[in-house]
Amino acid sequence: MSYKWKFFRAGGFDQVKLESGADLANLDQLDQKLWVALACPTTGLEFDSRTLDLVDTDKDGRVRVPEVIAAAKWATSLLKNPDDLLKGSPALPLAAINDTTPEGKQILASAKQILANLGKTDATAIGLEDAADTVKIFAATNFNGDGIIPADAASDDATKAVLADIMACFGIENDRSGKPGIGQAKADKFFAEAQAHSDWWKQAEGDKNILPLGEATAAASAAVNAVKVKADDFFARCQLAAFDARAVSALNRSESEYVALAGKDLTVNAAEIASLPLAQIAAGKSLPLLDGVNPAWAAALATLQTAAVKPLLGGKNSLTEADWNSLNAKLAPFETWSAGKVGATVEKLGLKRVREILAGDAKVKIDALIAKDKALEPEANAIAAVEKLIRFNRDLYTLCVNFVSFKNFYSRKIPAIFQAGRLYLDQRSCDLCLTVEDAAKHATMAGLAGAYLAYVDCVRKATGEKLSILAIFSQGDDDNLMLGRNGIFYDRKGNDYDATITKIVANPISVRQAFFAPYKKLARFIEEQVAKRAATADATATSNLQSAASATAGGPPPAASNKIDTGTLAAIGLVLTTLMGALGVIFTKLFDLPKWEIPLVIVIIVIGISMPSVIMAWLQLRKRNLGPILDANGWAVNAKAKMNLPFGASLTQIATLPPGSQRDLVDPFAEKKSPWPKIILAFIILLALIYGWWYFGKLDKNLPAKLKTTSVFGTNAWAYVPPTNAVPPVGSTNAPAGK
Repeated sequence: MSYKWKFFRAGGFDQVKLESGADLANLDQLDQKLWVALACPTTGLEFDSRTLDLVDTDKDGRVRVPEVIAAAKWATSLLKNPDDLLKGSPALPLAAINDTTPEGKQILASAKQILANLGKTDATAIGLEDAADTVKIFAATNFNGDGIIPADAASDDATKAVLADIMACFGIENDRSGKPGIGQAKADKFFAEAQAHSDWWKQAEGDKNILPLGEATAAASAAVNAVKVKADDFFARCQLAAFDARAVSALNRSESEYVALAGKDLTVNAAEIASLPLAQIAAGKSLPLLDGVNPAWAAALATLQTAAVKPLLGGKNSLTEADWNSLNAKLAPFETWSAGKVGATVEKLGLKRVREILAGDAKVKIDALIAKDKALEPEANAIAAVEKLIRFNRDLYTLCVNFVSFKNFYSRKIPAIFQAGRLYLDQRSCDLCLTVEDAAKHATMAGLAGAYLAYVDCVRKATGEKLSILAIFSQGDDDNLMLGRNGIFYDRKGNDYDATITKIVANPISVRQAFFAPYKKLARFIEEQVAKRAATADATATSNLQSAASATAGGPPPAASNKIDTGTLAAIGLVLTTLMGALGVIFTKLFDLPKWEIPLVIVIIVIGISMPSVIMAWLQLRKRNLGPILDANGWAVNAKAKMNLPFGASLTQIATLPPGSQRDLVDPFAEKKSPWPKIILAFIILLALIYGWWYFGKLDKNLPAKLKTTSVFGTNAWAYVPPTNAVPPVGSTNAPAGK
């Protein structure tokens, strides 16, 4: 790398400093291993999605390193002073555009043209609202380089009418000015369809076999097809009746079916009536067309008689099976020709209008108009480039300090683009909140971050807006963090949402929490045991009352309670004696120490109890990593991005009273403290001390002979007593001879 870079250290790794336009212009010389991110999504970020779409040149929904480099190269080359990119100004001064290159000159000319079209000829800067509104920019012209021409683009009424016909057949396309029009593809397709439709008609014109009735042939064919299935059914039934006369009654349907119909409110077009044969079935019978026909099919048969039978077979009021077959044969060529229809899309215009369009010069004129519009494409593209340059001038540096480095995140001055807002819950505010789509899927990866994660559903009931976020808690404790806890979430725009915890991934939050964790666990254990014993006692008392009630009502007497076994009492006594002895030893040894050592020993004991929990939490908190959290959201984070203890504490704020506040410590509703717990504790400590002093013989001189330790345990109570089967040490007076 020939370019000299500067770095700063944050999050446990080195990050590049982007302090000038030259730094942005030379991003291609920065080793990708030193980039904090290698990819990020174009959605779900607190960043202009349109700008991200412009950076995302391959339109895959992700921004990658080569695309950021290309955007930086392009933007820095089009500004006279690339350092202007660091200002993030929403307006681009015309004087800042580098017009020494052909592209820069074209963009400057387009920017001036945009301002002129908007009536801002004297403006010295162009804003995003000016360049983004293409409707206003191109409102005064029909040609804007997008290849789409509206009907107004034509200078003569005939061409305008053809353009309207094309839009009626194939739909519209809106051009950059918002006007409805058509492009080259629709124009080509229309004229191709029109020509095909005209040629298809030429196959039938003058051919009496295909059009025996001329233009009326289509109506005759439609009339035949309307009754074809039922007519075929009628003649098939008549053939079956001729085969066996016994079938006639069944073929005409049974009387019971008519009885069922008689009990209903009928209409002529009822489905039950339409399912009956067209007429009465008999051997060799002709199909009547006017009289004695199924009323549901009367209209269709009348149309068949007038549209097809009369012009093709003569004025017949009934059809034999041979007549029916002849009628179908006469229309068969038309049916075959109709099946090969092409150009149906333009058929609605009518053959006469289609041929009128083909005979004129509309195609040539429309093609010329589209070509004229396309010729302005470079100028129009330059107008689009103006918008792109304005957006990059405003947003590119922000993207880089949230992609190439995480300066915004670690500076804590400006929120990073992945920070969605702030959550207030449990007297804390969490600044590291990210939007998520699927909490369960996200937690699989994000759980590796080693942070305390709370997934929260947010709803604005007034508008119905919903979103899901992930909040990282990095200060305080988790005593009151549980599923269902409610809070308030504020997004980056200041909108507030009702927030409810729906999922938790528990990890240590702070060293303070870890320090008190053993004592809280002990307190919870004691509470659980007390509650358990109380529940057992309550159940026993309830059972005894029920037994007593049963005995009073004349039921069997309750079972006699077992007396407490003396062995049990002895065991209980032994446990209590051991416990009291241990406490006595501890307190005796403690108070035997010099007074200045007693607090030190107590501190050492407390530290000894809390230290394992603190060490484990400290090791885990050192490993807290932003990478898995962002990776689960579609990023490709290229560094560990640690959140150490000081930085993590800055991401979650705990409620504190403001400086200078007055505080009244008297709570009128506070529970009155009973002195008995303290008295009992003092009594236990005193009893333990007395027992310890007595156990070690400290009280023997003040006690009667029977109560002295030497009387209870013997004069050699503290002497070494070897096991019965042990071999005495060499030299011992009790050693066997020769030993």
